[in-house]
Amino acid sequence: MPYHHPTPTALPPLNLPALIAPRIEMCADGVVRIYDPLRRKLVALTPEEWVRQHFTAWMTSAGMGYPAPLMANEVAITLNDTQRRCDTVLYRRRGLTPLMIVEYKAPQVAVTQRVFDQITRYNMALQVPYLAVSNGLTHYCCHIDYATRKATFLRTFPPYSALTD
Repeated sequence: MPYHHPTPTALPPLNLPALIAPRIEMCADGVVRIYDPLRRKLVALTPEEWVRQHFTAWMTSAGMGYPAPLMANEVAITLNDTQRRCDTVLYRRRGLTPLMIVEYKAPQVAVTQRVFDQITRYNMALQVPYLAVSNGLTHYCCHIDYATRKATFLRTFPPYSALTD
């Protein structure tokens, strides 16, 4: 059965500030697409993509201060000889090594242990100190201390200035 891309009015409101006026187009192939400023192209508008665009807009907003040039969407990694894609990766200024992985789910997808297991597997390849998960309604961020082998969930999503870069 073909997937029918949602229209913006069919997508639920998110628990994120309304910081974007998304550029959405119905393309000649019948697919609704949204412009992704990090990838600099139109991409299929899915519920997960709706969350990604709002979340990255929030991250790069003045209040959060994440530098857009240090962020990338759909980053390919190899895990156990299998190609995977991290939804968003934030890089350090020094050395451009990964600092945070963000995993998105559609708003109707609950953020469960399976989601954390997925991002933890991705982190086996990247070894970042911060992992974040959002379905647009609920957001989590944890700090991984590799010296003590502990993960600590943060009370709030940290602004960029709070990260150890």
